[in-house]
Amino acid sequence: MKLDFIALDKLDVSKANMRGGKRPCDIADILPSIRARGVLVPVLVRPNGSRATFEIVAGRRRFEAARIVAGEAEAPDPATSMLPCAIIEAGDDAAALEASLIENVARLDPDEVTRWETFTRLVRSGRTAEDIATTFGLPDIAVRRTLALGNLLPRIRDLYRKGEIDATTIRHLTLASNSQQKAWFALADEPDGYRPTGHQLKAWLFGGPSIPVKYALFDPAAEGGPVVTDLFGEGGYFADADLFWAAQNAMIDARRAAYLEAGWSDVVIVPPSDHFATWEYEKAQKRKGGRVYIDVRSHGEVIVHEGYISAKEAQRIARGDSQTARQKPARPELTAALQTYIDLHRHAAVRADLVAHPPVALRLMVAHAIAGSQLWRVTADPRVARSDAIAESAENSPAEAVFDASRRAVLALLGVDPDAPTVIGADRNAPVLFQRLLTLSDAEVMAVLTIIIGETLACGGDMIEAVGRQIGTDMAVYWQADAAFFSLTRDREVLGQLVAEVAGDSIAAANKSETTKVLKAIISDHLTGENGRSRVTGWVPRWMRFPPSAYTERGGVGTVTADARGRTARAVTPRSMGDDDRDGDPDRDPDPCAPAGQVALPALVEPSEPQPLAA
Repeated sequence: MKLDFIALDKLDVSKANMRGGKRPCDIADILPSIRARGVLVPVLVRPNGSRATFEIVAGRRRFEAARIVAGEAEAPDPATSMLPCAIIEAGDDAAALEASLIENVARLDPDEVTRWETFTRLVRSGRTAEDIATTFGLPDIAVRRTLALGNLLPRIRDLYRKGEIDATTIRHLTLASNSQQKAWFALADEPDGYRPTGHQLKAWLFGGPSIPVKYALFDPAAEGGPVVTDLFGEGGYFADADLFWAAQNAMIDARRAAYLEAGWSDVVIVPPSDHFATWEYEKAQKRKGGRVYIDVRSHGEVIVHEGYISAKEAQRIARGDSQTARQKPARPELTAALQTYIDLHRHAAVRADLVAHPPVALRLMVAHAIAGSQLWRVTADPRVARSDAIAESAENSPAEAVFDASRRAVLALLGVDPDAPTVIGADRNAPVLFQRLLTLSDAEVMAVLTIIIGETLACGGDMIEAVGRQIGTDMAVYWQADAAFFSLTRDREVLGQLVAEVAGDSIAAANKSETTKVLKAIISDHLTGENGRSRVTGWVPRWMRFPPSAYTERGGVGTVTADARGRTARAVTPRSMGDDDRDGDPDRDPDPCAPAGQVALPALVEPSEPQPLAA
């Protein structure tokens, strides 16, 4: 094989070229780079018989692009009129066709991470994203998305290089925040851990099926909650499925009303649990009783089928059985626009009157918190544990037993299943719950509200620090060291500090060089009084106390950090929860539906006297 530069006018496309058909080549992807850098990869050619020309076996697209670039030049330019060629010996067409196929097929496009590494090196060398896009014939946004792969954790990119995760997974991980990436990477480190990949990963990131923005019937920027996008797709996904469906269902209802107002006999909404099978229906005109079917899919897509009746109805009509044919319903008394007008004015009037009825508003809020609505979404803390041992330790704690007893009493008070795992969502009928709450006293409603707040209090957040200090929570009442605690405490320096707390400085100094297993045994013996050790009661490690503190200068203690963030707010002395400067008798317990001017909110129970609600 010989390498040489050959003039464009001495080249023709061989019939053995796999791209040698009459149809024009698509060169849009390589034309920008050839304009910018010329043809860098030689085309494959062979001598063309007795003529002093050559025919192209492989590289027709490069040849066509080079001819366009040469034609764009204002004056002849040797740099654009010559093409780098690899000249093979003249042979039969079969050998040439094999060479063409090998040159076109035996190539592997670079993966996303390799492309990111290459583009990054170009940027460090002074190239801009626009320069790279021009050189490689890519859209600017594609280059920027590839460069943004630098937002992924290096360990995740290493997994991709090693072939342990695929391209679909790497793309879905671009949807993840830094903390989500760390949580995903740590999943395999847990006993029986498993990292979701591919489409399972997307469901893991969204907590359920992902809903593309393109399926929204509303303006995603105005409704539907936050939207997240990956670095490769043109669209995005809704981060909150409940908010999406609230807005989507409102639009579906509006479209249904518009079809009915337009004169259709009926509009049937097919829920995600069902499916509209066209073979079970036949087309029918509006004037002949045809209906509209709105097919709603679980991934958010809505498909409208206009003018259909069931196959059975079509058979009855064909037999002339007019008595069984569906009759067109009477025109509704109110148009959709008039109904909206009425709804808005009634809403405004109720809202204005509600201002004067705080006890009613309280019960309304509690009903919404339990049952939810298209505008309310209250979620119980999932209390996610990193292992079964941690989950079992928390579930069997005295604190969980106290709260669970109060929860069951509240569920019974509300007349719902006492075995429901949470009060939140135990009953989805908000109006019925509201009526039931109106029959309860203020103290009973506050008991319900306390359980709701307990279920929705975020685990591990700053609010835990603020509330725990405010109500004076004593961890020694609810916690004592167990096997899970000892298995998770592995730092030698910290264990030495724990020994000093429960056994004294002299014993800690004497056992400074012992293994972590020995140090844990010393602590355990002092807490249980076994093996001749003096028993220590009421001990709680510093991290779990209110306020918390650390044992070393290394930091990294989440409770201490959360407490520090809340110090500024706690510096302001709060008004006592029992203070009330208003005149009036605090012992009044009025009818919750009493008119304005006759209502006094009940005094709240002092936080220092918490009692579980009796069943």
